[in-house]
Parts: sequence; C-alpha cells; structure tokens
Amino acid sequence: MAQASPLDKIELQLVKVLHTVITERSVSRAALKLGSAQPAVSAQLRRLRHLVGDPLLVRAGNGMAPTPLALELLEPASELLRHAATLFGGAHARAFEPATARQSFRIAASDYLDPLFLPALVERLKTEAPGVELEIHALSSTYDYRRALARGEVELVIGNWLQPPGELHLARLFADEVVCLVAQDHPAVRSPRGWNAERYLAAEHVAPTALHPGARGVIDEFLDAQGLTRHIAVRSPYFGLAPLMVARSHLVLTTGRLFCSRYAERLAVRVVKCPVDFPPLSYYQLWHDATHASASARWLREQVRDVVRTLVAQAQQAARRRTSQPPDSQEETP
Repeated sequence: MAQASPLDKIELQLVKVLHTVITERSVSRAALKLGSAQPAVSAQLRRLRHLVGDPLLVRAGNGMAPTPLALELLEPASELLRHAATLFGGAHARAFEPATARQSFRIAASDYLDPLFLPALVERLKTEAPGVELEIHALSSTYDYRRALARGEVELVIGNWLQPPGELHLARLFADEVVCLVAQDHPAVRSPRGWNAERYLAAEHVAPTALHPGARGVIDEFLDAQGLTRHIAVRSPYFGLAPLMVARSHLVLTTGRLFCSRYAERLAVRVVKCPVDFPPLSYYQLWHDATHASASARWLREQVRDVVRTLVAQAQQAARRRTSQPPDSQEETP
C-alpha cells in the first residue's frame, strides 16, 4: 500500500487561505476578501499551522505580522495560485463585479504626478465600487516596492522612473514636460532672458527625497549623466509642501507641468521654462506577475488609467482656455 503524502492533506482553497491571510495580515480581513466566515478562516489557519509547523501569523503591537517562514511561503503560494488560474480559470474565471465587491486594494504612490490624482482616484473607486477599501502606501527611499509587489503587500505602484524595472509589468500613464516653479518675484520672472542653464544650476533648489532605494531622483539622475550638478538648498519628503516653500522664497522646484499648474492657479508662483533640456517625465503604473491575470487588479489598473487621462485632459483644456484669453488678462510668459 502506497504511503500517504503530505500533499494529500492540502487542497487549493487552503493555499488561497494561506496567501490571503499572510497578505492581509488579519484573519477578519482575509475572511472578508475570501467571502468566508471568520471562524472558518481561523479553523483553516489552524490546519495550516499544523501542516507547516509554524504559527504563520503572530501578534505585533495592535496588529498581526507574518513570521519569516510565512513570508518565504508567500511567493510559492502566489505561483501555485497563478498556475491554478491558468489551468482551471480560462474564459470562465470569475469576473470582478465592482458594484458588489468587498475587498481591499493596496497601492504605493507618490504625490508627484498631480495633487488631484489620489483624491480623484478615491472618488472614482468609492463611486464605482462602494464596498472596496483602499490602502495607500507612500513611496520612499526606505520602501522596497519591488519586494512589496512580489509579496502581494500591494497590487500596484505608481510613480515616475527614467528606466522602470524590467522584471515588472508596466503601463505608461502619461509623459509631462519638465518646468520650473518659482515665486512671482524670482529673477527667472523678472529677467527671463538671463534665466539660462548656468543660473539655473547655481540657483537654490528644493528637491524631494528619493522615492526608490539607492536613487537620487529623475532630475538629478539626468543631470549626473550630463556631468551637471545643481545646488539643492532644501530636500524634503513632503513634496506637496514644496510649492508653498517656493512661494515664500527664491527656491526653484523642477518637476512636471501638470503638478506645477495646479499651484500656479492659487499661489503667488509662476511656471517658467526650464533652461536645461530635460526629457519628459514619464509616469507609470507597475505590477507583479502574481496579479497580472487578476480580474480585480486589472479593474484597478483601468481605473488608475482613466483617472489620469481625465485629469490630463482637464488640464489641457484649462491651458487652452488661458491662452485664448485677451492679452491683457493672460499670465506673463517668461
């Protein structure tokens, strides 16, 4: 008689529970995402603990945290579920129904793209899928977004890169012209003909802290490649506060036109041409192969794409309206 294998005790649903409990770091949230009762998920977690000989999820402060072994098991579980979806899903895979969905989405994003982007995305998600929850993670130099995507800790990462990482799926959201945001009394406004590359590099700049481990930011990475260096007088992790700093000083903020235009409408600042010929800023959404075929993750990516397209179109329409105003009411163009 053949000896029983440990695999005989495991079914696909148990693997799904393992993956969901680890990524959600909560039995109650996992039950909600799985559409199951909390006692049933707790019982399945006990089975898993017995099978692997590890607690998998332990108390950490006011919440729960996966054990080192649980984190090691996450990627194999993702692969197994992905292969199972390929084998048995096909055209009959369950569709995502936003109007009745009850699950959490997690994205990591910067606020560089447009200060209206995240509020507009939240509005759209709560309108189209009122039962979903959204958890936003901040990108920073200490946040390993590649690892977070691989472990299923986030479904999506949104930001700008000169060269996005090649191992991830990506979709470009839009490209934006690099401009400078300065105070209304800045020399670049008072004497625009003297605003050249030399004076730009010598000016005092405000720059964000890098979004990615080991990175310097796309502006300084490009300058480094050209053998150029600018004078960064202020470096701040709060990018949304940089325009206020600019309005109250002679600091220069170098970033995309869309971001700058939002503040030029309500602060004592001006958008001026950058005298260094930067390539356009390209913004992307990135995701891991583990969520590539997921109907819910695909829906989330479509919402991000549509929100960005709407904001860009609105900004372009506003720019056309400004340029069509009578000369005496137009803003000065340095």
